[in-house]
Amino acid sequence: MTTAAEQRLDLPPATATGRVAVLEVGSGERFNALSSLQWRALEISARDLAADPSVRAVIIRGNGDTFCSGSDLREWQDATGADVSDAFAAIEGALQAVEAIPAPTVALVQGIAAGAGCQLALACDLQVLDASAQIGMPIARLGMLIPPTFANRLSLRIGPSRSKDLLYGGRLLTATEALTIGLVSTVVPAGGAPGEVAELTGRWSAMSQASLRASKAAVNQGLAPLDDPARELPQGPAADPQEFFRRVNQFLRHKMS
Repeated sequence: MTTAAEQRLDLPPATATGRVAVLEVGSGERFNALSSLQWRALEISARDLAADPSVRAVIIRGNGDTFCSGSDLREWQDATGADVSDAFAAIEGALQAVEAIPAPTVALVQGIAAGAGCQLALACDLQVLDASAQIGMPIARLGMLIPPTFANRLSLRIGPSRSKDLLYGGRLLTATEALTIGLVSTVVPAGGAPGEVAELTGRWSAMSQASLRASKAAVNQGLAPLDDPARELPQGPAADPQEFFRRVNQFLRHKMS
């Protein structure tokens, strides 16, 4: 949570109905790709917010002009398969902590939301995207092996066929494409996402906070029979040992050249 982020969003001050918290991820560099330590820090922050009864809504946004491009691939240059699996466990821990926040949550998406960054946006209840934003799961380019929990965050929104098409294609969707297939909730003209999110959370402040939390819990409980089994499965390997490290190193060399 950062006061600076709250000021930029022009959020209303805390009232008797609670306050709007802002979780800002990344450093503003490398399109806010997050290291394992940063994913773990996000989990701790989300759990702290979940335990705070004064929070009436949570906004998750990136530092600067982009949301989150996923994981920082540099930490995988000399890693092992076990290291990558541990990193995926850190990501999943953060995502589930965000999902466990009982108050309404909204992702403010500008720029890129790719890979684990896409998953972070989908872990929020709502997603407000600038029209210029892009979102998707281009993990097949690197030989990552998507876990069932990641797949569920897609398929529960857009169905199995569209999820497979998105994963197989390895491309990023435009904001309009993502809205059309139901992956995200709102798209606004470029530059309008901060204002839209501030207005949205302001409208929530006039509602019964108990009702909002109960509505969120009821929807989540209804989806639990589809969602919980994937969470209970043992974690498999997160990367193809035959291709992943070669593809990651090729990607990093290309970025650095």
